[in-house]
Amino acid sequence: MKKKEFLQIANELNEKLSIVPLLFGSLGLEQRLKMSLNAEDIDVLIPEEFLNIRWQCIVDIMNDNGYTLYDLHEHAFDKDGLSLAYASIESLTPFANIDIANIPIVNEDDIRYYLLELPDYLKVYAASSQDGYRNTIKNKQDQQKIDLIHSALAAK
Repeated sequence: MKKKEFLQIANELNEKLSIVPLLFGSLGLEQRLKMSLNAEDIDVLIPEEFLNIRWQCIVDIMNDNGYTLYDLHEHAFDKDGLSLAYASIESLTPFANIDIANIPIVNEDDIRYYLLELPDYLKVYAASSQDGYRNTIKNKQDQQKIDLIHSALAAK
């Protein structure tokens, strides 16, 4: 269900705003690992311009799809208990040393989106584990994901 919701929003971002979003977080990692991680929400990275200057365009698309903005600071929306939050794709470089120009594009049913490769997910979760909140609240989950990524990379 979460993947279907992401594809619906990604399709609208592609068509209406010419945005190729990045499927981030556990839902994106699930796709790379080809296994369920019970993603709690949908994390989407988009150009920073749409979080600041053109934010209303995103709000309009989300409202048209039945979502309600519930946390402006986190750019988070809710639809029937499902949370979808936006963040800046440009933040990946300073946060996890990821070259956003090299992130592959997935084309699924003519819907285009970026999806990190496993080595980049490893960088993200390693960087996240240094964050105070994540280290305290999500450390066990992050470490499990790091272990799964290491296992998948070793199997290649």
